Amino acid sequence: MPVKVFDKIISDRGSRYAVSGGAATSRAEVAAMLAELRQVKRFAKATHHSWAAILGGAPVRDDDGESGAAALILQMLERAGLQDHVVIVTRWYGGKHLGGDRFRHVADAVRHYLRETGLG
Repeated sequence: MPVKVFDKIISDRGSRYAVSGGAATSRAEVAAMLAELRQVKRFAKATHHSWAAILGGAPVRDDDGESGAAALILQMLERAGLQDHVVIVTRWYGGKHLGGDRFRHVADAVRHYLRETGLG
């Protein structure tokens, strides 16, 4: 399953964000998408790949070190009623802590993905 990538969508105090995703029905498919994403040199150097999905009705997520990000992604997927689809928010840390703004950026990235793919 191809990964849809929207790169360089948010930049704040040196941190940069991208959002990507695609249809997935298992953790193995999610892992394959993450592996595909990390094959791109730029994405391999990212600080975090936070993701969430509702697979077969069960919520799964991984913050990848970006505490709380996956829970927010999952909440937005639940609200959108999006099942069997993974959304990955990638962040390249820019050296300055963003505080609560990082949650706004994660939410904006997910909204961007849902809007651009027509899933929201």
